Amino acid sequence: MSPSFLGRTAGFTLLIRCCQGFNYHQSRSLVNVKLKWVKDPILDTVVSREKDLKAVSSLISIISCAQKSCLPIYCLSRCRGQLGLPQDLKLSTLIRRYPNIFREFYALDSGGTRVPWFELTPKALRLHEEGLGILENCHMDFLNRLRRLLMLTRDLTLPLQTIDQLKWDLGLPYNYEESVIRKNLDIFSLIRLPDDRVGVKLLLWDENLAMSELQKNAVLQGKNSDKELKNGIISFPIGFPRGFGLKRKCMEWLEEWQRLPYTSPYSDGSHLDPRTDESEKRIVGVFHELLHLTVGKKTERKNVSNLRRPLSLPQKFTKVLERHPGIFYISKKSDTQTVILREAYDRHNLVHKHPLVEFRDKLASMMREGFLDRSKGLYKKEKRSGTDVLEEIGTSRTVSGDESGSEDLLSDYDSEETCPEPC
Repeated sequence: MSPSFLGRTAGFTLLIRCCQGFNYHQSRSLVNVKLKWVKDPILDTVVSREKDLKAVSSLISIISCAQKSCLPIYCLSRCRGQLGLPQDLKLSTLIRRYPNIFREFYALDSGGTRVPWFELTPKALRLHEEGLGILENCHMDFLNRLRRLLMLTRDLTLPLQTIDQLKWDLGLPYNYEESVIRKNLDIFSLIRLPDDRVGVKLLLWDENLAMSELQKNAVLQGKNSDKELKNGIISFPIGFPRGFGLKRKCMEWLEEWQRLPYTSPYSDGSHLDPRTDESEKRIVGVFHELLHLTVGKKTERKNVSNLRRPLSLPQKFTKVLERHPGIFYISKKSDTQTVILREAYDRHNLVHKHPLVEFRDKLASMMREGFLDRSKGLYKKEKRSGTDVLEEIGTSRTVSGDESGSEDLLSDYDSEETCPEPC
């Protein structure tokens, strides 16, 4: 057995002993320092290049799960709340942006009105099958990400609604409740919360998972001495964008803050005074670990707003994101605030890219291709060549391209009746 391996093993053992928190005299109050927010165009690109990606991916999952792999616009509209679309964007407008992914046709409803239906193109179907293979191969990885998320909470419990908001970032399948939770009832339990919502409770604590990424990297990279590790002193990787001017007072505070003890986010932090820098370092550690649990090392700020009570965090806990711009970057692209973990990116590329992220990059590339082809009029030219009428099975079914004026005619169609099935 090599000395380096023994050294790493000893380091891990030392960190495990420190996971339960540190007996540290909290003599310093929270220092009133505010670092300015500076726009980072490179990390803004990370957010802007994924415009519509989550919504399109969700629509692909919804349509593929339908009984005959196609749905009318009014059925898809009922899922709008899951897509995170701006209020002023029509769902049909989004779908028609990507005609190489969604194939549109029309069918008569019970009242004789022509209704737009959507199915996946053969190319989109093949890509979707590839994505399902990745989810299957990485099943244990995503299972552990969910377990670690629940281990961060006080009662090992989260509302299903909160997990729904994070499922895209965690890489969980669209139907994770069935494919992950209900298939592992020896690990998870669905419970009724006091507010009558459905919650997910972790039944088994796994000590092997209760070590943060910061602790692991501190041992593997050897940047902290054994004495520092023994005292629980672990510093966060810091990086500022070009042009970020840090005042001397702020630099001194940051250096001193980095030397404070680090309390594992998987341990009980109730002994820490919330008015101190020591408590703030733990909160930063919780966010740091939470972002590491995501496949893209980022999430929307609003997604963590409901985590205050489960994570036992003080009021206005997200303010630490603004106080530490060298650790987190808040992008304001795409009409939202997205929190990005700086250390995870080399310019606009992830340092360690998860297979699911590589798949999403393929989908994003396909979306850009379809959007550009549509803007060049390629799909309109295909439409002008004629209208293809397919074999009728009880209803008429007509394939159409992105016909000019068709969106205004039928995009607002809505109905409460049972969805017809022309597919």
